Amino acid sequence: MKQRTLKRVYNFEGKGLHTGTYSHISLKPAPEGSGITFIRTDLGRSIPALAEYVSNTARCTLISDGRASVSTIEHIMSAFAGMGVDNAIVEVDNQEIPILDGSARFYVEAFAADGLQEQDKERRYFDIKESVELRHEATGSWIRIEPADRFSVDVTVDFGSKVLGVQKAHWDETVDYASQIAVCRTFVFFHEVQYLASMGLVKGGDVDNAIVVVEHPVAEEVVSEMAEKIGHPGIKVLPSGYLSNITLNFPDECGRHKLLDLLGDIRLCGGYLRAHITAFKPGHTINTDTAKAVQKILSL
Repeated sequence: MKQRTLKRVYNFEGKGLHTGTYSHISLKPAPEGSGITFIRTDLGRSIPALAEYVSNTARCTLISDGRASVSTIEHIMSAFAGMGVDNAIVEVDNQEIPILDGSARFYVEAFAADGLQEQDKERRYFDIKESVELRHEATGSWIRIEPADRFSVDVTVDFGSKVLGVQKAHWDETVDYASQIAVCRTFVFFHEVQYLASMGLVKGGDVDNAIVVVEHPVAEEVVSEMAEKIGHPGIKVLPSGYLSNITLNFPDECGRHKLLDLLGDIRLCGGYLRAHITAFKPGHTINTDTAKAVQKILSL
């Protein structure tokens, strides 16, 4: 398969989920063989979208060159991975990528409307010749990469939650990324929102960009107080255990979003894998550690 880039420039803007800063981004075509690069236009710094530049994975994936950083890159990277974009430039004028609706939907809809530009060079595939497994004992998370002719992913999400249950998600090239994965939004537990808000995080969060899971009983007045704070009075806890802010696209949307994140983080290895990935309780830390492990293997 030939490498592909974008056909034109795509512009987006909005708040960052964690910092609340408002930023503008432009996704632009890039030369063949150049990969994905993030450019902080306000600082004049370029950061390659590679695992060795990951410097923080606290609730998002952040890359840095030591002087500039860009956070919450995982949804854009997932859109590139799922749609088969080899080369692109992402210009951003602030420290965090806008959360938009909490998914990769708007990026994918923009690409799909125009199609992609095929380039002359062949796509670079990374063949995994031996199985690799990473485990994080503290979280119980693990990811296994096994040799395969084609790329595929199986994810199992288990938070010990009565609301979520155990959710499984699968993706390979026969599954339509745009309709089945890209539209799946990020999620958070209600008690986490309370804690993160007290820590000064999720400043850009609102009822339009996250699924909120209410795992533990919450008094109506507490929900009402939170709803007033975010400017959306009337929000309730549904019998299903979710806040009434949004309607789920799929019963297992949260599991599918974890797969969305994994695709974006693994793309930081710098190319496309020929491998099967099995992931249990994936998160940004183990995802990006896996991408680093792949880079190390390929450099041997």
